[in-house]
Amino acid sequence: MKKLLALTTALTVVAYAAQAETTLTVMSWGGAYGEAQTEGHVKPFMAKTGITTVMTDSDNPAPVIKSQVEAGNVTVDVASVEYADAIRLCDEGLLETIDPATLPAGADGTPATEDFLEGAITECGVSTDIWSNVFAYDSSKFPEGPKTAADFFDLEKFPGKRGLRKGAKAVLELALMGDGVPASEVYAVLGTPEGVDRAFAKLDTIKKDVVWWEAGAQAPQLLADGEVAMTTAYNGRIFAAAINEGKPFNIVWDGQIYENEMYVVPKGAPNMEQAMEFIRYATSTEGLRAQAQHISYGPARKSAMKEELLFKDGKTVMAPHLPTAPENLKNALLTSADFWVDRDAELNERFNAWLAAN
Repeated sequence: MKKLLALTTALTVVAYAAQAETTLTVMSWGGAYGEAQTEGHVKPFMAKTGITTVMTDSDNPAPVIKSQVEAGNVTVDVASVEYADAIRLCDEGLLETIDPATLPAGADGTPATEDFLEGAITECGVSTDIWSNVFAYDSSKFPEGPKTAADFFDLEKFPGKRGLRKGAKAVLELALMGDGVPASEVYAVLGTPEGVDRAFAKLDTIKKDVVWWEAGAQAPQLLADGEVAMTTAYNGRIFAAAINEGKPFNIVWDGQIYENEMYVVPKGAPNMEQAMEFIRYATSTEGLRAQAQHISYGPARKSAMKEELLFKDGKTVMAPHLPTAPENLKNALLTSADFWVDRDAELNERFNAWLAAN
C-alpha cells in the first residue's frame, strides 16, 4: 500500500513538473483587446493551473495560423480569430475540432450548449465575445455629432479625413448602409454585381479623404492625433480610449456590424491538451465575465449577463456600451460568416484593384 501511495505521489509530481515546464502560447490582436484577454483569461488561468501562458500579438492571427499549419511549423497553441476565419480555417482542415460536450456548464448550471448564444459554438471555435465594427468621432470637433451611417460619408456637413480598415469586409457593408440600404437587406444587395458596384461607388465619394488602418490600435490613435475627423474602429478600442484615457470620443451605433470572436486551436498545436483546458476556462461564465470587465465586448453566454456587469473601475455599468445593448441594435448588422467564407477572396481582389486605381 505504501509503495502504491509512493508511486502515485511520484507520478503526480512528475505530471505537475511537466505541466510547469509547458509554455502555452496564445495569439491575439494586441492593444486594449489583447490586454483584456491577458487580464481576464491568461493571468487567472496561470494562477489556477500553474501552466505558464504567454500572449503574443498579431494584426490578424488567421493568416499566421494558416501559414504555420501549412508549413508544418506550429508554434501557437490558441488563437483569437474572426468568426468567418474560424469557419474557413476549419473547412480547410487547419484547426482542431472542439467537442461542445467538454465545455463547462454555466455558473447557474445551464449546459454549455444551451448557455451560449446561438452561433457562438462552431465545429472548431468557441466565442470569446461579441464585438462590433462601428465608427467614432471626436465630440470636441463635432459637438452635435454625426448620428447615422450616412453621416460618415457626408464630407460637406462633417468635413475632415475618414479612417477605414484596409479591406473589403465591414467596409462594403458600411458603404451600402451609408447609401441607404437597411441593415436587414445588406447581404442580399451585396450578393449581386450591381450591389458591389453600388458599394464601391459610395466609397468613391470619400476615397481621396480616407486614411487606411490595419491594426486595431491604429484607429483610436488616428482620432487622437487629429489625423481623421472620424474613423471606423472596433468598439472596445474606442471605449478603452474614452474610459481609460479620457478621450472625448463618441461611438455612432447606427450601422454597427457585429460578430463573435472565436478561440481556436491550430492543427498540430504543440500543447493540445493545455490549449483545450485554456479554452474551457476562458469561455466559462467566469472567464467571459472577467474579459468583459476590461473591454466593452459582450459575453456570449447568457449566464455571464445574469448579474450586473461592471468595468474594472467598479463604477461603469457595461451594458449600455456593449454591441448587444437593445438601444445599439436598432440598425445593426450581424456579419454573415457564410457570405465572407464564399466571397472573401473575390471581394478583396476587387477592393485591392479599386484601391490601386487613381
